[in-house]
Amino acid sequence: MRRITAGICLVAGVVLTDFLPALSEHAVQAESALVDQTMLPDAIDLKGARPKADPSSFPPAVDALPPSLENLVAPPPLALPDVPSQVRIHELRPLTLTEAIQLAEVNSPTLKAAASQVDQAKSSLRAAVAAWYPTIDLSASGLPEYFASYSYRNPDFVTTDPLTGNPNNELYGREWRVNGSLQFSWDLINPARVPQIAAARDRFERAGDSYLIALRDLRLEVQTAYFALQQVDEGVRIGQDSVKASLVSYRDARARFNAGVNTKLEVLEAETQLARDRNILTTNLRDQDTQRRNLASLLDLPQDVTPTAATPSSPLGLWEPSLQESIIAAYNYSEELDQLILDISINNSQANASLAAVQPVLRFVNSTSVSRTEGQNGQTSLGDIDMGDFTYGVQNSTALTASWRLFDGGRARAEYRRSKQAAEESRLNFARTRDQIRLQVERSFFGLRAAIQSIDTTATEVLSSQESLRLSQLRVQAGVGVQREVVNSQRDLTQAELKYARAINDYNTNLATLQRRTGLDALIACNAVSLPGTKPEPDQEPIPIEPRPLKTACPSVATGGSSVNQTNDSPVQPPW
Repeated sequence: MRRITAGICLVAGVVLTDFLPALSEHAVQAESALVDQTMLPDAIDLKGARPKADPSSFPPAVDALPPSLENLVAPPPLALPDVPSQVRIHELRPLTLTEAIQLAEVNSPTLKAAASQVDQAKSSLRAAVAAWYPTIDLSASGLPEYFASYSYRNPDFVTTDPLTGNPNNELYGREWRVNGSLQFSWDLINPARVPQIAAARDRFERAGDSYLIALRDLRLEVQTAYFALQQVDEGVRIGQDSVKASLVSYRDARARFNAGVNTKLEVLEAETQLARDRNILTTNLRDQDTQRRNLASLLDLPQDVTPTAATPSSPLGLWEPSLQESIIAAYNYSEELDQLILDISINNSQANASLAAVQPVLRFVNSTSVSRTEGQNGQTSLGDIDMGDFTYGVQNSTALTASWRLFDGGRARAEYRRSKQAAEESRLNFARTRDQIRLQVERSFFGLRAAIQSIDTTATEVLSSQESLRLSQLRVQAGVGVQREVVNSQRDLTQAELKYARAINDYNTNLATLQRRTGLDALIACNAVSLPGTKPEPDQEPIPIEPRPLKTACPSVATGGSSVNQTNDSPVQPPW
């Protein structure tokens, strides 16, 4: 029945071939109407002149580890081991992907530094807002001040004291002084105040966007590193199985050679395959150690702990949005675009602050000073000084002061132009970043599409290679085959399994990248991938068709279920 249905579909496809050119022509004409780019909405109109990040649209970072991971908290920032025993690995800790992300969010110094920059920007904003408030300055020249003096003058120019008859050429003084002043100042008109506060507020919002970007990038890095570790773990398993199989083949070839039923050439071929598989295993063991330490670096684990992947690699789920939906979601989700809009606002505020240098400033000033003096000056001897003599005074002044720089050589106007030119540069950077975001989404989407095909084809290749290896081994045991067939089949099986593991890694990596760029997380979960023990027999020869829709990456999902939407910009897709 299935063969009849497939035949009917094939005949229907041939009959419809005559109508496809006309349909394609109409489709091309419908799609050929280009969008007027000048009519596209403006980003500032869509997002606002000062866009703010929405924390509710993105899961916040965890701030505490669960009890099972508390012993994996990061060492102090300035901790530095100084003996080999402190960096020797004492534990291989299996971690799931969720646990790895939690550890990264709590331990990562990069994320902590981004959070610190947010706090710094907040403090800078608070300092800028303080320009609206008055300032009160207290100063004192002596608290207290002891003053002693002695002066001597030529007696020929000094008059004589009429009472004592002595010349007044020596004078003494001794005083205690206290002087203090209190000044109240308030800028009533300051043209630089508003743009400086606006720029500080935009920098604070920009720092918040940088934190969200750092958090998203950190999660993507952890996911990518974890998927890479899963791939090399699978490579180590494949290498171990290959070495075991090659070792058995080598021993069988050696035994048959000793029995005189095969030649030395077959023994050498089996030995060559064994050496090749050992090299594959060695390479994957090296990559496994490297990927484990790479993950440990991202998680900032204790110096004596190395993480391992607790789960094998398998597709994370199915991506439902189309390419166009993914691009629009990425534009709305990317904080990088919001940062550039904030840069435009910051540069415009700085331009206004530059012009404030040649604008008038009106200030209210009130000054109060208090002084007190005890002692005397100008006495002819120290004994004549009476410390009970004192004076004190209070002065207060209130004024409106104004300052206006009438000419600065054109510096303020030049700084204004520089800031406006920087704002224009931010607009151009916005266009470049927008194109890069679309390219990243498209690259990940196309990579996801190719990974789905690779999973399907490499799974078939693995099953075919397994069957080929089994048949070649039976042929050698029956005496109708040669060792070369076993060697080739064993090599093909190893490479097919490695490509299958690489295809799953590419699929998960591109899927995680799409989630990072678009913020969409509505995935359809699928069960773990498991290859059947026997190769399914096809109903007919494969016929090239357009991949709409593509096959699912999850074998457990029915054919009619959700799959990746392959709608592309071009109306006609080339066959695979």
